[in-house]
Amino acid sequence: MSVRSNNPIGPLDYTRRTWMRLVLLGTFIFLYAPIVTLVAFSFNDSRRNIVWRGFTFKYYEKAWNNSSLMEAFANSLTIAFLSTLISVVLGTMTAILLWRFRFPGKAGYEGAMSLPIVIPEICMGVAMLAFFSRIGWPSGLPWPFNLGAITIAHISFSFPFVTVVVRARLASFNRELEEAAKDLGAGEWQAFKDILIPHMRPGLIAGALLAFTLSLDDFVITFFTSGPDTITFPIKIYSMIRFSVTPEVNAASAVLIAITLAMTTFALWFQSRSGGQAGGTAHG
Repeated sequence: MSVRSNNPIGPLDYTRRTWMRLVLLGTFIFLYAPIVTLVAFSFNDSRRNIVWRGFTFKYYEKAWNNSSLMEAFANSLTIAFLSTLISVVLGTMTAILLWRFRFPGKAGYEGAMSLPIVIPEICMGVAMLAFFSRIGWPSGLPWPFNLGAITIAHISFSFPFVTVVVRARLASFNRELEEAAKDLGAGEWQAFKDILIPHMRPGLIAGALLAFTLSLDDFVITFFTSGPDTITFPIKIYSMIRFSVTPEVNAASAVLIAITLAMTTFALWFQSRSGGQAGGTAHG
């Protein structure tokens, strides 16, 4: 009995259909062509950066030697790291609270927590500006305390995203596993550390990456909450491109893209490695 080499296309085999492949190809080109162009023109030996004049690394060196640009880059990384760390903790605690407990006003609390996700950033920025002006937030603080207002603003709109991601992950948790651990003598903290956190790990990683990305590329809210002595990378780039888009701007942006890709790759590798180890432990 002979076996046909070409299996017929099933009704759900969309990726084997030519029109779907063309749609996916066009979508990927639309999404990634500007990024590829930006990275390519960061090596362009042309000050006006309109046509290709040759290959060079001098604009990477120029961006590295730009002290104000490096200061803004360091500020953005510091704010993103701090806001991500605190947002993951707050978002995880809020997700567990909403998932596990029932309390009066829970629906109203969920709605209030979702406001930073649904309201426009311009409204959020104006609100944070009014808040810090009302409480008299001090200015002229030394680094990194001068980044406090921006960090608080970033935490306020980042941790609801972490909450949504982690809570979605908790929806698939089997509570019988936690109860079995407690029946075997595990305390609350041990059950939380050994049972609940490993289950939440993919959500924690996804939430951390989302919070880090939101903080790193935010412009509108940062514009309203930054003082005269603080500047972040997006605001610095905006001030540079008001005159022209130079290869120096492209070089700095390419470095930021490389850092983001490296962190995402590491997070995915760590997640797959942790999942493999957990599967091997369960199998053993």
